[in-house]
Amino acid sequence: MKLYMHAAACSLSPHIICRELGLDIELIQVDRQTHRTSTGEDYLAINGNGYVPALMLDDGKVLTEGPAIVQFLADSVPEGAALLPEVGNIRRNEVQSYLNFITAELHKPMVLLFNPTYSSVHGEVRALISKRLTWLNGRLAGPYLTGDAFTVADAYLFVCLNWSPWTDIDLKQWPALHGFMALVAARPKVREALQAEDLEAFDADGVYFAPHAYLASSGRTGEPVRP
Repeated sequence: MKLYMHAAACSLSPHIICRELGLDIELIQVDRQTHRTSTGEDYLAINGNGYVPALMLDDGKVLTEGPAIVQFLADSVPEGAALLPEVGNIRRNEVQSYLNFITAELHKPMVLLFNPTYSSVHGEVRALISKRLTWLNGRLAGPYLTGDAFTVADAYLFVCLNWSPWTDIDLKQWPALHGFMALVAARPKVREALQAEDLEAFDADGVYFAPHAYLASSGRTGEPVRP
């Protein structure tokens, strides 16, 4: 399988799930400006929307949209039931509910904060995100979203919250979510994914990660991730 990705983007979520499940995956970098891949392909011919992630299966079929991809990956091997409960188990629906919440109420609004086109409404968008994070902070059922078990939704939340420093959102005002970030960041397979994407830890607590070029452009320094 091939995973089309940008370092530290939402494609990090399925990358983490592949590592957690021990799936053999080839990472293909996509240039945001040219839409050319690191292997010389026209990414728009793979995903006409131009954004990542996209998962190309061994038979050439392509699956897009991160929440769908992580569910497919979890369902592809027996071990995946630990990350996404089987059909008929209400816990599966709880995980799916969080996937929908994250993509609609956190991922998309946070992306707007990276886009200067929407600068006139950034204050309102940030206020909405803060409201959603307050709700989520009080909803954590355990160390992870649905309890003691790490799921595909936790990987997705970790990736979105990892953008907090770049969107002027101080996650420390939500202690449960800040603790969640530290917990996920310490997982061995998560660290493998972070290292594979050449990300660096740049905050004092070591729970936020970014590419070196991104850190350099903002005047920050970081430390390479070690498994």
